[in-house]
Amino acid sequence: MFSIAVNDDGEILIAGRFDASQVDVADAVFMKVTSTTRVNFQGLDYISSAGLGILLKTQKRLAESGHSLILTRMNKLVRDVFRIARFDLVFRIEEDA
Repeated sequence: MFSIAVNDDGEILIAGRFDASQVDVADAVFMKVTSTTRVNFQGLDYISSAGLGILLKTQKRLAESGHSLILTRMNKLVRDVFRIARFDLVFRIEEDA
């Protein structure tokens, strides 16, 4: 099960399993992002390369206008995926927010 929502502060909350079957749903939310935005991973259990691709596409688009995604509250498994893919060099990742 995957869920994605934007809270009143504009933070994106994602939970569950972010895989290829959820790309269209997630892309619709991330395409609306036009400025620096926090993405809360607290409820995320798993992310696939397809999920990473959506985040990377958004990060590149935002970087063109001087903005970025700030990723927060990752569990160890998801954090390890970002480290192994070297995405920890591409994204600002905060341990606690």
